[in-house]
Amino acid sequence: MLLETPFHLRTTALCRSRRWRNWSGYAAALSYEPGHEYEYYAVRSGAALFDISPLRKYEVTGADAAALVDRLVTRNVFCCAEEQVLYTPWCDEAGKLIDDGTVQRLGADMFRITAADPCLRWFQDCGLGMDAAVRDVTLDLAALALQGPTSRDILARLVTGADIAALPYFALAEGHIGAAPVTITRTGYTGDLGYEIWLAPEHALAVWDALVETGRGFGLAPAGLDALDVARIEAGLLLKEVDYVSSWTALIESRKSSPYEAGLGWTVQPRPSRDFVGQKALEREAATPSEWALAGLEADWPGIEKRFAAVGLPPLVAGRASRDAVPIYAGAARQGGGAGRQIGYITSATFSPILKKYIALATIRRDFAEQGSRIEVELTVEFVRHRVPARVVGTPFFDPARKRG
Repeated sequence: MLLETPFHLRTTALCRSRRWRNWSGYAAALSYEPGHEYEYYAVRSGAALFDISPLRKYEVTGADAAALVDRLVTRNVFCCAEEQVLYTPWCDEAGKLIDDGTVQRLGADMFRITAADPCLRWFQDCGLGMDAAVRDVTLDLAALALQGPTSRDILARLVTGADIAALPYFALAEGHIGAAPVTITRTGYTGDLGYEIWLAPEHALAVWDALVETGRGFGLAPAGLDALDVARIEAGLLLKEVDYVSSWTALIESRKSSPYEAGLGWTVQPRPSRDFVGQKALEREAATPSEWALAGLEADWPGIEKRFAAVGLPPLVAGRASRDAVPIYAGAARQGGGAGRQIGYITSATFSPILKKYIALATIRRDFAEQGSRIEVELTVEFVRHRVPARVVGTPFFDPARKRG
């Protein structure tokens, strides 16, 4: 039986679709309405409220807390000031991705790490002999993501003790919503203006109700994982076990990815005077790059229309995002480079309602990953596999100024 989050009394009453997914052992709504479209547009034109309580949360404290977190992750934690947040992956000794999440610096010697999956024993093992304690606080913290262009207006009317209007991108502040103490981080998984709210479970329903009541005039809607999946692909954000496979769960070596292979090379920050886990391996890879890279793809829309029109159908590519692996091939222009051979695969794909384009994240051979490269992607129409033209583009696909402004 799936666990219930602290917001379950509200989410289950609102979930008309009765569609749920297992998220780390918790029941998480896929969509509240029969379809996810309304919820998606709430993210992009109003505000959407996501229950993200199933995220794993860890607290690291002690005199060596900063040193331990710095050892764990690829980012330089000593460059993270108090009340700042870092996005970062962490790796095994071979430089292969284990997981990714955020590091919140709550104080000089206090950090909170969010993760997709259990990491407590790994964090504790990496801190052996250090004056630092790691505690799993997943059950001690409920969490909501308020995302969308009106999210700031909603929070500014509710939060006391913190200046929401002045809160910078990837920063945090402590305040109150009503009687509930909350930590607000200007973070999210949608690529839009947004915030995440961290609070004790006993205040969960009161905070949910306050957000919903205030949000009525700002286009607020509860939103599920289907809408989130479309938004995060538009934002070029990775999903563990879909866009990369954790080194802990990969059945064979070739399924593992390094940060460089997953498009996260910018997060690798070697420290000359100290090592993080996997640093030596990543230094070797930086000197001799892997043949694989992550890339954004944009399919040729006339090519899609042509394939469907041939069987008398409109393009049937809208709807929920796809997590199915789909082959990618060298384009016809690559005569000298083996035109038609498979050069990678799509990991996540969706029709973007706001961009009116079919987009995808893909693992592709590095010599084809340059922006503008012409390739072909597989498209199945009426049980027949075809190829349609596509090109490599930069990510994020959707990057509004309001996200950081």
